[in-house]
Amino acid sequence: MKERSPGHNDLTIKKAPVGFAALALVGPSFVWAAEYIGSGEVVIATRTGAILGTAVLWAVVIGVFLKFWIGVSGARYTVCTGEGMIDMFSRAPGPKNWAVWLVMVVQIVCAVLSIGTLAASAGAFIHSLIPQVDMKLCGWFAAFFAVAVAWSGAFSVLKIVMSLFVLIIVLGAFYITAHVMPGFAELLNGFKFTLPIVPEWAAGVEEVSDSAWEEILPVLGWGAGGFASQVWYSYWVIGAGYGATAGRGYGKAADTASLKKMSRDAAERIKGWCRVLYLDSGMAMVLGIAVTAAFLISGAGILGAEKIVPSNDDMAQTLSRVFSARWDQAGGFIFRLCGAVAMVSTMVGQMAGWPRLLADSCRICIRGFDKRFTWKTQFRGFLVFFFLASMVVVFVLGVKPIFLLKLSSVLEGVLLTGLQAVLVAVGLFVVMPKMLSKEAYEVLRPSKIFAVGLIVTALFFGYVCVVHIPVTIMQLFGK
Repeated sequence: MKERSPGHNDLTIKKAPVGFAALALVGPSFVWAAEYIGSGEVVIATRTGAILGTAVLWAVVIGVFLKFWIGVSGARYTVCTGEGMIDMFSRAPGPKNWAVWLVMVVQIVCAVLSIGTLAASAGAFIHSLIPQVDMKLCGWFAAFFAVAVAWSGAFSVLKIVMSLFVLIIVLGAFYITAHVMPGFAELLNGFKFTLPIVPEWAAGVEEVSDSAWEEILPVLGWGAGGFASQVWYSYWVIGAGYGATAGRGYGKAADTASLKKMSRDAAERIKGWCRVLYLDSGMAMVLGIAVTAAFLISGAGILGAEKIVPSNDDMAQTLSRVFSARWDQAGGFIFRLCGAVAMVSTMVGQMAGWPRLLADSCRICIRGFDKRFTWKTQFRGFLVFFFLASMVVVFVLGVKPIFLLKLSSVLEGVLLTGLQAVLVAVGLFVVMPKMLSKEAYEVLRPSKIFAVGLIVTALFFGYVCVVHIPVTIMQLFGK
């Protein structure tokens, strides 16, 4: 048998670390978790806990767990091929680049709305910490800080900043929850998949729906982030250099010629990196479930006990006042600090992620785009655009944060999630086998558990999208 000549991947892929050494390379999960543990957790989960109590803890687990399968499956494709999720979408069967065009159009709108909302929310929480500084200036500072961290495009900078943010958020969330932790029986009831009735005191509040589903939907939408968060995780894996991504950088499709020549030895090395990926992504899932549940429990134990639902106009002030009154000034300060850090960390992740997503989309859909502009120019151009657009949304139009958080959770977190699960399944089980050599695919063939996870995710979010989104949208706009 003629020996296969080594491809590019064979020469650059290093052997993956094992055991405790693998922990040193865990990093994409911290960026992923710090990005999606933000507005949805601090505001939406706390607010939902106040209205529906701990009976909806199951929604936290479902929202994070199901989206985890999209993130880890897409990242596994990236580890094996070296390209990100947007390039995977470009290889979907059907009209050329149809999926990428759809993603690009929807994500531009979602990006502006979401980043603008975060700037307003971050400004409110930072202002509650430093009341001497105008709230709008606080929002400008948060947005400028996010741009400054993301500006270089270097993953190493992002990893350090986001790891610190995750540490602050996790410690603060657990400190808060420890003061209001319910009994074991009550916690267990939260995982029985029951649909509680919106209490009369909450139903009378103008911004609260009388349907429990309409209040649960934003929690599902923000659990593990939205559509874009799963795409970004593949970018953080590229930045960390897992498997076939080693030395490739951003803004490149897979080297299909090298993949077709990949040896069994190279595939075995990549399989080792897949195990590192599972450790990394599993850590992000556990962090997401624990912290989101912590904020929901805090909302139930503090705001729910006082029968208070924070409104658009006094969100940060209400949360701060009630938390301080329930314990002491330290408790209120910790919640405000967690809120501010979570908003800023999410904004940093979004400022680092959306420009990459749109740069890839334009490279694929607009002929010659990548030849006219270098990747760094593309990235920074979109970064400046989102910074300016988000400021216009918040400080010129004066959009209310809770309304926008709920709206963007539907558009970005639920609307395309079912389709995303299907596209990732096609990429992993249909596209990838054609890209790899036969002997490499025998080693890297994905387990059927990925197919099961993606199918269940597609069915669940498809059902939610068809049955509940129309009603939620009408309720949000008061119709």
